[in-house]
Amino acid sequence: MTAGETVSGLLELTRPVNVIAASVLTFIGAFVAGGIVDQPFAVAAAVGATGLAVGAGNAMNDYFDREIDQINRPDRAIPRGAVSPRGALVFSVVLFGLAVLLAVSLPWTAIGIAAINLIALVAYTEFFKGLPGVGNALVAYLVGSTFLFGAAAVGDVGPAVVLFLLAALATLTREIVKDVEDVEGDREEGLNTLPIAIGERRALWIAAALLAIGVLASPLPYLLGYFGAVYLVLVVPAVLIMFGGTVQSFDDPTVGQSWLKYGMFLATLAFVVGRGSMELGLF
Repeated sequence: MTAGETVSGLLELTRPVNVIAASVLTFIGAFVAGGIVDQPFAVAAAVGATGLAVGAGNAMNDYFDREIDQINRPDRAIPRGAVSPRGALVFSVVLFGLAVLLAVSLPWTAIGIAAINLIALVAYTEFFKGLPGVGNALVAYLVGSTFLFGAAAVGDVGPAVVLFLLAALATLTREIVKDVEDVEGDREEGLNTLPIAIGERRALWIAAALLAIGVLASPLPYLLGYFGAVYLVLVVPAVLIMFGGTVQSFDDPTVGQSWLKYGMFLATLAFVVGRGSMELGLF
């Protein structure tokens, strides 16, 4: 492999789209808490720490999953030889170190959230991923907690709690669908994921029920006065896309979880625009 292919492989390990998405959620958490103007350096540190930690966690996940990825994801960086397992592990440790350096500059509440999340990221693949539902719930917490982390970096976490719950429910739904998609490789590796433990159809029905709760709760940011009416305009198609993805998952989990991802991104946009409209007094 050339140096360029290795660099590309290292970048791939971080899952840049996931890094950007998590960083945006942290920014929104700070935005909702009203701190992006008064505390720009704290916001930047929180966003940077989130991106680095997520990238590190994804790289470490690929390190631990290198054998199962030979079955489920042979095109990933480690299985195809773009990055060595040792290189991925060292890269992950460096990113974690940089994330810690940024996080310790923040208030104690944010540091506490960061410490819990860093431990969870390291422990996820080795200890929790193969436990039915537990690994899924941990990932859902980590995604939702980015809102809390961003808010804690600048002040009150209260307004971000609802966003945490909505993001966690949507993520938990997608994680279960992803496990259904990966049943063959997970069973080969001896993992006991939720679809393997209770059956694929039952797992998908649980995912659908969780999403239904999220759908019912989605108007809360507007009703509580955190977001303007434009939030509702954007969150409705996001909810419809995620609902369609859940239905599609019963026939094709790969397509279904992709729809869920796009719906989650649109919901994130709804959070940004909804809060921005409130700040500007538009809607």
